[in-house]
Amino acid sequence: MSEILHSPGVLALELSAGTAPSAYTLSRDQADALARLIADDLARLLPPAKHQPGAEQADLLVLGALYDHAQLLRPGWPVLAELAELAQHSRALQGGGGGRIVAFGSHGGVMPGERLQPEVQSVPGALLLLPWTFCADEALATDLGARMESVFMAKGEAGTQTADFLMRALGLRLEHARYLTRHDLCALTCSQLEHAGFSALWQMLEFALLYPQRDGEALTSRGRKLAFREGQVHCALPAYADWVAEFGRGDDAAERTIGYAGWLFELRQYAGLFAAHQVALRFDANANDASLPVQLLADVDPALPAASLYAHEARGLGVVVITVAQVAAHGAARVLAHAWPLDQAALGDGVAQLAARFGASPQLQRLGRIVFDAAGAELAITDAAPVAH
Repeated sequence: MSEILHSPGVLALELSAGTAPSAYTLSRDQADALARLIADDLARLLPPAKHQPGAEQADLLVLGALYDHAQLLRPGWPVLAELAELAQHSRALQGGGGGRIVAFGSHGGVMPGERLQPEVQSVPGALLLLPWTFCADEALATDLGARMESVFMAKGEAGTQTADFLMRALGLRLEHARYLTRHDLCALTCSQLEHAGFSALWQMLEFALLYPQRDGEALTSRGRKLAFREGQVHCALPAYADWVAEFGRGDDAAERTIGYAGWLFELRQYAGLFAAHQVALRFDANANDASLPVQLLADVDPALPAASLYAHEARGLGVVVITVAQVAAHGAARVLAHAWPLDQAALGDGVAQLAARFGASPQLQRLGRIVFDAAGAELAITDAAPVAH
């Protein structure tokens, strides 16, 4: 018996500016109606030809839900993998053969599987994706997959009836509705990320999606080095002293503040995007087991007062670094650690983690800006107080 394979694709919906769907899932009846329209479109795009069977000879399975590209483009392709499992289960229940149309909709807004539930964004992107897959024997699935690659980018526009149905059912306005293969979606995402200045992100994402067993490196637009190893993205701690050594910002404090804040902002952007795609980001030499990157500089000195937490702040970014330090009676500071909260949740959790680890009060001492030592070589809690490690 020939192996059963899948040739997945998506219906990519480009929303009109300023619009958002009224719903992100279709009911079971709506999903069934849409699947039949999609089947008609695919039969038109992939008709029988000499020595080539048409799309109608394969099983077609459709998910009646809309997803952001970040939810689809994750290691292991979890949404498409779940759809493939549903396809196998459906085929086992109904027996072999081909040409069936199977749709999976929601009941009360809930899809049949946790991984299939859309992660609704408060502000949706301009592109939403509706997944589907062919399910057929190896020869047919391979042939359809190859034809999809050659046809969709050139003339993969959805039919008018399909687009109209989606606009009515989901309360949205569309600029375009187009069929894409998985590789088409990757190429489109690559182009979008490169245009936005995140080519290094795509290089890491490409390894995670397509070549998870390989190692690779990339350099961001601000010079941050990223490395893909063992299914994870690695980078160095965002230590200020290392940044100065790498990029050399001179003696001007304002220039250093702007440059370092921009470097941290880029890191936050990358961390947020990696999290959205569920690609693990690890910091080399991180002294913390949790998500908060921590640079450990010294142990607590029991002869000094209890440690305090000091918050370095940057305009528009809020708290960018937390410095843990013990301050002696004469004002000299013993810096124990620096930590970098990458989002608001990490800030709240990080304060609690640092307070517990160093026996400090969880009350942040706000510095109001990024503070350097007198030489401008390291982060400090005052401009002039000597720093002891």
